[in-house]
Amino acid sequence: MREYLLVLFCTAAVTYLLTGPVRKFAIAAGAMPPVRARDVHREPTPRLGGIAMFGGLCAGILVASQLDNLSKVFSQGTDIRALLSGAGIMWLLGVLDDKWGVDALVKLGGQMIAAGVMVWQGVTVITLPVPGVGPVAVSPTQGMVISVVLVVVMVNAVNFIDGLDGLAGGMVCIAAIAFFLYSYRLWYGYTISDAAPAVLFSVLLIGMCLGFLAHNMHPARIFMGDSGSMMLGLMLAVAAISITGRVDPDLITSELGSQTATVHALVPIYIPLLLPLTVIALPLADLLLAVVRRTWAGQSPFAADKRHLHHRLLQVGHSHSRAVLIMYFWAALIAFGTVAFSVTNTGRTVVLTLAGLCLVGLVVLLTPRFRPRAPRAVQAFVPPRYRRRPVARAAAPAVEETGLTAESAGRASSEPMAELSAEDKRLLGGVPKGSSAVTGRGHGNGRGRWEK
Repeated sequence: MREYLLVLFCTAAVTYLLTGPVRKFAIAAGAMPPVRARDVHREPTPRLGGIAMFGGLCAGILVASQLDNLSKVFSQGTDIRALLSGAGIMWLLGVLDDKWGVDALVKLGGQMIAAGVMVWQGVTVITLPVPGVGPVAVSPTQGMVISVVLVVVMVNAVNFIDGLDGLAGGMVCIAAIAFFLYSYRLWYGYTISDAAPAVLFSVLLIGMCLGFLAHNMHPARIFMGDSGSMMLGLMLAVAAISITGRVDPDLITSELGSQTATVHALVPIYIPLLLPLTVIALPLADLLLAVVRRTWAGQSPFAADKRHLHHRLLQVGHSHSRAVLIMYFWAALIAFGTVAFSVTNTGRTVVLTLAGLCLVGLVVLLTPRFRPRAPRAVQAFVPPRYRRRPVARAAAPAVEETGLTAESAGRASSEPMAELSAEDKRLLGGVPKGSSAVTGRGHGNGRGRWEK
């Protein structure tokens, strides 16, 4: 565990330190597209944050290769080399799109090429575990198609949710933590060495997201762009593919002693790719809804709009930060709920807990304008937004309450001027007004007095 923490810290630190210089480079390179109608931010913001994230990825892999235990992952297979190849192609494609823009079909073709390169280097689905049947072998062609489709779906799902500050990075970080807990349990709990690459990929993902989120939380100083979002989606897909079909249920049966316990322990893996899909359930649902919505309206599935899930939360009335936290909550609930169900033997407890948390989430979701007000006795110690605002009374009711007519009120307001002496009135007449008060350019004698 200490080696994983070291890799995580190095990846996060390098990503964090590189993001500042990358931001300056993006501004100098002009990677600041104008604000579009579907954008939420109000000012042009630099992109290319994926450059810093790719640097953090390379640094984390370099550190892991020098550690005693993690270095075995590099010698036992080609998963690391395949990850770097696919992530490099995806990152380069994203950089081109962030700077000059790439057609949607060209981008889709590049995603398929990156997935094909990884499949060619061995990252592919070999078997699919089917409940009641066991591992079912798939042909090389079928495995290639399944792997490519999974990569493309993951990449576009993460890319679709990259619409609010910190949303994509935070949700991928939550998914990576859930996947790390599951794959780490398979490796060290059941001594399954084939799960080791997925554990390392999850740690690298967590470090990249944490290092970048420090600059990307609302209000964001830089966006990850397609160079970052597509790379994160690809890494999630690689982690899922590297563990699917490589876990032998007989190994876990020998540890647990019964087939029933084995089936329960392998719930996320007996249903093909269940866990990787549940950790991105919200992005995947948003992707499917967008495709159906645009196709039904006679538009291209790749046509951008402002009707994603996070956009709808803003339209309901949630603030930017609250919309992001709501998405975090539901992503964590689905991902960690799936992991908890595969770990504990009391499924009923997990279901009841998830039901209670769902109820809490629905209450928060349906009360966007709820803002509690603190009692008057403690208003001086709470933030201003929780203080009771005094009710402003109109001028007409105030006149009626005091019993003054409009004429008497105007006369009362002019009485203080009547009390001024002639010298005071002359001084007030020399005070600059309008733009003269700002620029210091008065007229007549008044200018000389104020400059002195």
